[in-house]
Amino acid sequence: MEFPFASLVAAVILALVYALRGGAGEDGATERFWSRRRWISAAAGVSVAYVFVDVLPELAAQNRAIVEAAAGEKVLFAEQRVYILALLSFVVLYGFEHLVIASREKRRSVVESGRRDGAYWLHVLGFTAYSALIGYLLVERAEEGAAALAVYTAAMAVHFLIVNHSLAEEHGDAYRRGGHWLLAAGVIAGWLAGTLAPMSDATFARLFAVLAGGVVITSLRAELPDEREGKFWPFCLGAIVFAVLLMVA
Repeated sequence: MEFPFASLVAAVILALVYALRGGAGEDGATERFWSRRRWISAAAGVSVAYVFVDVLPELAAQNRAIVEAAAGEKVLFAEQRVYILALLSFVVLYGFEHLVIASREKRRSVVESGRRDGAYWLHVLGFTAYSALIGYLLVERAEEGAAALAVYTAAMAVHFLIVNHSLAEEHGDAYRRGGHWLLAAGVIAGWLAGTLAPMSDATFARLFAVLAGGVVITSLRAELPDEREGKFWPFCLGAIVFAVLLMVA
């Protein structure tokens, strides 16, 4: 079996986004950068373009793979199964976010002291698993060609910047002092699993559905600009530029 060098490079790049605390720094320059909401809005545009131009159309294609895999068998809800998986992923990640947000006021003293509580571990380990899934799917993306791998890596790198920033905002020094390493390790572990255990078309379809739900909820939760702070034109520019890249890739 040929060594998947291209996907390894992509995995290292994505892991470095976490490892170097991209978006999660605590120095003044980083804070000033992210305080300019236009950068978050532009990143939101990139992520939303990826969801609508690449993820949702491919989700329909992956649904056909699951239906074909079940040909001749009486499988309950075969036509809807991939969408149910995407919905389940959306709901689970939303649950993680809801638990953290709902306890934000109660956890204020915990965050300020840099301690790690149950909400912290739930949030970080949930996103570690999510990052491992993204690393796992890198291997398949590399098999589709350099362009597909480059687009996927770029979209996920921007996505990870915002995830990193959001986790640092929610958990402060507790995350900056080591949480980001767990997410970085998750990417590499996922890539290694994808290399050692090649997936069938049906397995990839199911995992891609889980990824789709995750990208949608994290885009809505952490990336979409809100009414008071969102910057419309940077959002549009990010969405248009990345949509064009997706269509020509």
